[in-house]
Amino acid sequence: MLKKYLPILQWLPKYQKEYLSGDLAAGITVGIMLIPQGMAYAMIAGLPPVFGLYASLIPQIIYALLGTSRQLAVGPVAMDSLLVASGLGALAISGIDQYIAMAIFLALFMGVIQLALGLFRMGFLVNFLSKPVISGFTSAAAIIIGLSQLKHLLGTSIERSNQVHLVILNAIETIDQTNLYTVGIGIAAIVLIKGLKRIHKSIPAALVVVVVSILGIYLGGLNDLGVKIVGEIPQGLPEFGVPTVDYSRISDLVPIALTLALIAFMEAISVAKAVEEKHSDYEVDANQELIALGTANIVGSFFQSYPTTGGFSRTAVNDQSGAKTGIAPLVSALIVGLTLLFLTPLFYYLPNTVLAAIIMVAVFGLIDIKYPLQLLKNAKDEFFLLLITFAITLFVGIKEGILLGVLLSLLLLVYRTSNPHIAILGRIKNTDYFKNVIRFENTVEIHEEILILRFDAQLYFGNKDYFKNELQKHILKKGSSLKYVILNAEAINYIDSSATNLLFNLIEELKQKQITLLIAGAIGPTRDIIFKTGLAEVIKRDHLFVKTSEAYNYALNMGERTEIQQKITTQTQ
Repeated sequence: MLKKYLPILQWLPKYQKEYLSGDLAAGITVGIMLIPQGMAYAMIAGLPPVFGLYASLIPQIIYALLGTSRQLAVGPVAMDSLLVASGLGALAISGIDQYIAMAIFLALFMGVIQLALGLFRMGFLVNFLSKPVISGFTSAAAIIIGLSQLKHLLGTSIERSNQVHLVILNAIETIDQTNLYTVGIGIAAIVLIKGLKRIHKSIPAALVVVVVSILGIYLGGLNDLGVKIVGEIPQGLPEFGVPTVDYSRISDLVPIALTLALIAFMEAISVAKAVEEKHSDYEVDANQELIALGTANIVGSFFQSYPTTGGFSRTAVNDQSGAKTGIAPLVSALIVGLTLLFLTPLFYYLPNTVLAAIIMVAVFGLIDIKYPLQLLKNAKDEFFLLLITFAITLFVGIKEGILLGVLLSLLLLVYRTSNPHIAILGRIKNTDYFKNVIRFENTVEIHEEILILRFDAQLYFGNKDYFKNELQKHILKKGSSLKYVILNAEAINYIDSSATNLLFNLIEELKQKQITLLIAGAIGPTRDIIFKTGLAEVIKRDHLFVKTSEAYNYALNMGERTEIQQKITTQTQ
């Protein structure tokens, strides 16, 4: 049991010497990446840059102890940082100190939600975040994050907004404030990062740009020409403290914390599962991941960390650099800790525009074009779901985008289950195969006395009327010669009480028209319901069949039921 909740006890006793070089290389690489990235993401969240380093420290250590993924790199990420900024930005907060306190408390709050979901085995909830919703939301959020950095890239005072059209309008209004030195440094940083990545993906491009820009500002004195710099960063490890906010504020934080908890988990589990496919020596447990991420956020909040999760780019680098176990994040945390202890004065001259460049390069890579084009070609309903989520997130708001996207995806699911596929079957000539008469129009034989209908879904209150209407429509088409209705129940895995009541009434209606209902291919759980509810007695046991061909032959008076057929069709728990 202890190993289940402390996965480090599973892999640490089996640790091999040959793992160490890969873990060290990956840990150092990711640790170096985290320094500029962490500070940049803290800026997205509206926090001083040092809080990005705080968020890169303790959560990594806790996840290394509790996480089931051996390569997931936990820390501040762009998406969660934006959600923090958009959520807290909508509240009336007086002063940076109160803002910081609420951001830290938000980490505690979302951590408690994630931990509770993990303990109650609720990891399946992430399944309600469909890929079209995630894709639309992520692409829109990436654009918002990128444009939110325009004020740092241009050196202007653009008013913050999570609605893209307002950001663009505000940028146009303040374009006359643009500092050309700031713009030049920012564009050069973007070009250099992209160029270095093309040369070799393992080059820590962000760190190279940070070092070069610091030296350039320091030696050239560009901060005196209006180029804004990070300035003094507090030195030392984060202090321990219990996160607190005014009790009246907790209700304001509930929707933000809940959204963060689910989105953060979705990000982490999706990247963890993607990396897991490359490794056969472990399995990612969704519920344990919730526990690990929740605990990392809870403990991190006591050391001034704002919300964290698994990052896409850092996890990829971690894996590519040879990480084999949780030793890698421990090394990364050590790098960040040493930076906080000894190196923060070196970042005094770091220009804000370079951090903006790092963010822009990172987030614009999240904009997905291929997937929407695939949906447009193959699944137009899901394409419009993606497009609506994208538009709402872009022009209305972050929380509204994801919540309405999930709601719309659930409505689409309800619509599909309430209007499932129904096929009228006919027998392929000279065979015992029964296929859709529309697909095999020229090769099926059809008897006017027999109607074979296949219902491709569970039968429940949401689609029972659709089932009845479709059946009656096809009965009318057949006319007065119809004697048998064969219901192919192979795809029906459940019949609820509302649908059961419908079937009772339907059987009586058919009897009055001298039409007999035969049921073929009902699976075990459906058979159980048929017998427990008394439907079997109303239908008659002799009218239940294992195969459609048996029901068909019975209707044509061509076959007798064998003893084994009788046994299978009446077998229940």
